[in-house]
Amino acid sequence: MHVPDGFINAPVSAAAGVVAAGAVAVSLRGARRELDERTAPLAGLVAAFIFAVQMLNFPVAAGTSGHLLGGALAAILVGPYTGVLCISVVLLMQGILFADGGLTALGVNITVMGVTTTVVSYALFRGLATVLPRTRRSTTAAAFVAALISVPAAACVFTLIYWIGGTTDIPIGKVLTAMVGVHILIGIGEAVITGLTVGAVIAVRPDLVHGARGLTSPLKLRIDGELVDAPARPSVAPVAARSTRGLWATGLVTALVLAGFVSFYASANPDGLEKVAADQGIDKRVEEHAAKDSPLADYGVKDISDARLSGGLAGVIGVGATIVVGSGVFWAVRRRRTPDAPAGIRTKEAV
Repeated sequence: MHVPDGFINAPVSAAAGVVAAGAVAVSLRGARRELDERTAPLAGLVAAFIFAVQMLNFPVAAGTSGHLLGGALAAILVGPYTGVLCISVVLLMQGILFADGGLTALGVNITVMGVTTTVVSYALFRGLATVLPRTRRSTTAAAFVAALISVPAAACVFTLIYWIGGTTDIPIGKVLTAMVGVHILIGIGEAVITGLTVGAVIAVRPDLVHGARGLTSPLKLRIDGELVDAPARPSVAPVAARSTRGLWATGLVTALVLAGFVSFYASANPDGLEKVAADQGIDKRVEEHAAKDSPLADYGVKDISDARLSGGLAGVIGVGATIVVGSGVFWAVRRRRTPDAPAGIRTKEAV
């Protein structure tokens, strides 16, 4: 659903940029409360993983494909504020390095793909979590539903922005019907990917999943016929640290394999927005991307003729760039939070 330059006029693109900048500023402050010593490096990994999976377009209808938006996945894994930052980093890397998503439309893309999907999915996820049993299966099911709804919600927000500032005169009802229809199908794929990923991480380390905090019940001991909480064991912390490194390494390897190898087999059909734009005439005034001469434009390395090698190398470079930039951002946010927090609060967050 990457909006290119030319779909939305300059004043509305600028207004969306202000909205996106405000959302990022609020998220930078909110992420300080969500990130700790364990989750800060994982947030960069989440951004890189989303970048990799977005390269895997899957068929959803005749001549149409879709890809992960990632807002729900990021919000549930690392928190809604950090989730907005994750998607913003991904969109920035895609726009600058790969000419994917217009640079003047960056604010529109962050608003639609980052803010909307994250806010809608996390609000729905938390609502479901309050009424469902606090189990791993219920948490995964809530993630599935939240991700499913977030995609057509983003399509509605794009349609609203297009209604206000679209550069072509197209009946908005037709645009809305087409956008919501195809993105409901894409939402199913989004839900499957999100549910499987959240479920896999919860099975290994539920304590690292923001949306699953409190899911694991404390160990109980029966003393004199009564159940009481078992005392915490000091030896758990080093084990958790090693496990975090293992999870990080596994996630990085998975992202590299997806972007560097599996992406070659992704669907070549246009995604939902591209298909609707072509069918409805929205793309009549699309503009050339400012980064069209990038050596990585269109997810291929310039001057490498072998398509498999070119695309795979571009994907690996993209994963590496995203994890470096994302990790830098999240470490900076975390470091800025730590000096301001009282020692007691820091200790509690680090547990």
